[in-house]
Amino acid sequence: MLKKFLEKRRAQTVMGHKLKEAGPTWLAGFWAMVYFGLPFFLFTVLLDVAIEWFSGKCYGLWCYFQ
Repeated sequence: MLKKFLEKRRAQTVMGHKLKEAGPTWLAGFWAMVYFGLPFFLFTVLLDVAIEWFSGKCYGLWCYFQ
């Protein structure tokens, strides 16, 4: 079953012209960052704010901008 997914497909042709294989796009990268990067960033910012609030010490990158 795994071999089926790993083998290279035969190039598709339309009127004798080879079609380009599908690949990742900039839009796919953007949405990946929205769905994975943004929540991770917000979680780490909230964690940083909580540590500062509970301990009274500034911790992390946030301190450089104050």
